[in-house]
Amino acid sequence: MLLSALAFALMSSCVKLVSTYGIPVFEIVAARAIVSLIISYVDVRRKKISIWGNNKKLLVARGVAGSLALVCVYYAVATLPLAEATILQYLHPVFTAFLALFFLRERVQKSTAICIALSIMGLMFIVSPSWSVESASSLPMFSVAVALCGAFGSAVAYVIVKKLSKTEDSSVIIFYFPLIALPFSLLLLGDKFVMPDTEALFLLLFVGIFTQIGQIGLTKAMQTAAASKATAYSYVQVVFSIILGVLVFNEVPSFWTMVGGAMIILGALVNVFGSMKAKPASTKASA
Repeated sequence: MLLSALAFALMSSCVKLVSTYGIPVFEIVAARAIVSLIISYVDVRRKKISIWGNNKKLLVARGVAGSLALVCVYYAVATLPLAEATILQYLHPVFTAFLALFFLRERVQKSTAICIALSIMGLMFIVSPSWSVESASSLPMFSVAVALCGAFGSAVAYVIVKKLSKTEDSSVIIFYFPLIALPFSLLLLGDKFVMPDTEALFLLLFVGIFTQIGQIGLTKAMQTAAASKATAYSYVQVVFSIILGVLVFNEVPSFWTMVGGAMIILGALVNVFGSMKAKPASTKASA
């Protein structure tokens, strides 16, 4: 999950950069889908399994949920300040924990609840200078609403992935995401296509590559851990984003950003050690 978080942080940086070239959100989504579709198809063929999977309806539902969430997340990154877009996007583990509780019957472990609480508090510390009453009133509320929809859509997609992981190969699950996202984004793009220059073209390519790496890491994590616990680790992406902000965007983190980052790391450690303690306990109970 840590590799997935790093890959998604790099992907977000590329999206932020390429949006400055005037590339529409739907075009960025389409470019990402093309790269992911090619890589996913090759991976499925390499395994010599059917690209269509078994539970086609649920696979399509995963693709639709993921596509809608992706458009919302990219729009938020392009139209909101980075801090606000990040905290709204990373509400999805909270949604995932509750959805997993009701639809997957997964019990939210105490360590996961502590991790989520610490992570949310850390994120609030990071954006605290911007969340005053004055600055909040200046945020475009439509963009905020879209970002929240993206967070919820991501949670829905994660829960579906967890359910599909019982019957489907991870490569097939990943393949359906760009398979749905590509025609969906092209349809909404219409005649607003912008021809990218060389730099923008490379950024679009890296958006797809980093996305694929992130999707593989995420899907593997969802197959081996509880949905609420696996997605809790995604908060570590914020720490990676802080580092990339310094290196790429010359954004020097404030004191509160450092405090928030420390809380996020603490939450991840609580999750790790809580998981280690829970496994021996479950083993003894079954013995």
